[in-house]
Amino acid sequence: MGASTSTEQKVSIEQREAEALAASTGALSMLQKSFSSLADPDSNAIPLNSLQQCFSLTYKNPVCEALTVPDSFPMLLDHLGSSILDLIFISEKGGVSWVEFVRGYNKCCARMSASMSLNILLRVFAVTLQKAGSPSNLEFESDDVECKITGSLKPVDVLMLLWMCWAISWNSRTSKISKEKTDLPQPDINQIVLSAIVSCADVGSGLNVWDCQLSGLEVELPVGKFLSWVVRTVPSLPDCFSQFVYAILKNCVSHKDGLECSTSSVVENSSTMAYSSHLLSSGMAWAISLTLRGTISEEISKVCFPSKTDGIDKNLLYRSSLHGRGLNRFWSNIEGYQGPLLMLFSATSGDASDSRANERKWTVGALTNQGFENKDLFYGSSGNLYAIIPVFHVYLPTGKEKNFVYSHLHPTGRAYEPKPKPVGIGFGGSMGNERIFIDEDFSKVTIRHHAADKTYQPGSLFPDQGFLPVEALISEVEVWGLGGRSAKDVQDSYKKREQLFTDQRRKVDLKTFANWEDSPEKMMMDMVSDPNAVRREDR
Repeated sequence: MGASTSTEQKVSIEQREAEALAASTGALSMLQKSFSSLADPDSNAIPLNSLQQCFSLTYKNPVCEALTVPDSFPMLLDHLGSSILDLIFISEKGGVSWVEFVRGYNKCCARMSASMSLNILLRVFAVTLQKAGSPSNLEFESDDVECKITGSLKPVDVLMLLWMCWAISWNSRTSKISKEKTDLPQPDINQIVLSAIVSCADVGSGLNVWDCQLSGLEVELPVGKFLSWVVRTVPSLPDCFSQFVYAILKNCVSHKDGLECSTSSVVENSSTMAYSSHLLSSGMAWAISLTLRGTISEEISKVCFPSKTDGIDKNLLYRSSLHGRGLNRFWSNIEGYQGPLLMLFSATSGDASDSRANERKWTVGALTNQGFENKDLFYGSSGNLYAIIPVFHVYLPTGKEKNFVYSHLHPTGRAYEPKPKPVGIGFGGSMGNERIFIDEDFSKVTIRHHAADKTYQPGSLFPDQGFLPVEALISEVEVWGLGGRSAKDVQDSYKKREQLFTDQRRKVDLKTFANWEDSPEKMMMDMVSDPNAVRREDR
């Protein structure tokens, strides 16, 4: 009996430790409901086929915006569920017990370091690739989540890893678990893959990022450099897997006919692809969201996964081709918005004497944590700069200076200024030497070398930027509000109040004039009729 009691006490301690760790994330109650829904009443364990069906991604035709989907990618998604079971949930004879179920959740979703989260994600990816018949070059020294990873990745491996993360993020948002297969929209993430290649592989000057086919690249990305690139550029990438596991377990509900869960009001795939006509495509919005955390990341994720309640263009505050070019048109649409803003602009640079074939089109973005203000000096508390097309990079604040944003309109009084301040929008740098400066007509943008800027991290905003300032012609400007519904409501109230004041100023109160003799019209007519007439001045 002593041995029996000791065994029972040991199991009880393990269970309490697992439950305490799950409770620290606030998910213990959810796990209890999910386990009771999935478990077999007789064995008090979850059958393996039921749990595998939960994590199976049932998509039939990945639809990509631009790139050709590799033939092995659908097979990768088909084997993802079984790989998660093999690595995360340890099964016994009757299935997955309650303790192992909670432990499996803790492996994915408990608080852990970024290196551990990346280790789990790459381990799941490597096992899934092997089951799909495309083994990777990744090697893990042990089964420990903190073990060292060696080997390398190919560009197509990086592409499928990112697409796998997109697929599980899409599944987490749509919250669907059903037997029917649906189409999966795949965004164009060529710029993110090129970012990993440029940062990790020794490509030198032989890589033409302006016209690059990923399928034909025969380069190796050392896994150590790749891990550093993820932490530096897309630190929220491992969260895709933990959010996927949490969403699946939260929405699982047992039914007699199978497994389903409550579906969310996500728009059709065609609506998601409609964002490809914007500068902020679904793929680029997802990439930017991976650089952020918190509410801002959640707001920009609505562009990747728009719902019927949110609307397609709800967060779009300004678009030059729609609202008109120029600082005044821009200001009339964003004034009063007190929340984070994402400003994007596409431009074309190149020698004007050359043919159009030598022109380079690129897209750059700037994220501000507050709304724009009409000031003749720099302001702001934080922000990021983004190189988006053709290669994705993010430049965070350095902490040395706080010249985040500059936005200045023409002074209304038209007073004489011996040294007038620049009129336009700028980011980083200093007055008259901004790292990014857009003129008041929104026709030209000037990009300067990062040596002139101590606010944002150094780096080129487009390939082959050089040291000298570059002037480029702007083709499109967009501003997206990321402050949520409350910031938009505040702006709407501000616009209504300003419109009310404008209407009041346009009205003339005739009661202020007592009679014709006191009116300004009478005075003007007398002066025109006989300007030399002597008039008595009342003292």
